[in-house]
Amino acid sequence: MRRRSLQTLLVTGGAAVMTALTPFAAEAAPYSGGNYGAYAYEGQYPTGSSCSGTFRQVGPTKTAEGMALKYFYSDKCGSFARIENSRANCAAVLERSNSGAGRADGWVSETVDSGINYAYSKIGNNLNGRVSRALLACDGHVLANTNWY
Repeated sequence: MRRRSLQTLLVTGGAAVMTALTPFAAEAAPYSGGNYGAYAYEGQYPTGSSCSGTFRQVGPTKTAEGMALKYFYSDKCGSFARIENSRANCAAVLERSNSGAGRADGWVSETVDSGINYAYSKIGNNLNGRVSRALLACDGHVLANTNWY
């Protein structure tokens, strides 16, 4: 998925995300696109699966406007994105490339809910030649991203 397509999707999806959340919800809302979900472990959170405890941070923490973006990888399960110290209307996004060429074929995002300042995406399977990267997107704009891993 090209950057402009993701930005457009995040802008249009942002209003739906905020509308769908109830004031009592403490969980952020996941969204996905492309062929996300086509591989093992996709659609699972890293903390609630057999992958829990197998992830390590890869690459440096990226920052934008005082917010942090981190990329985590497990050679058993794949990867996920995490944002910290985030404001509202931001999302942790993980893009995955099937071919390893660094062009996203699938993506998943998780928004920051009211009352919390972090979010982490579901797992993206970047094993067996696939690659992925993490993005911090706020108000429909990508503020930071990691390299493809």
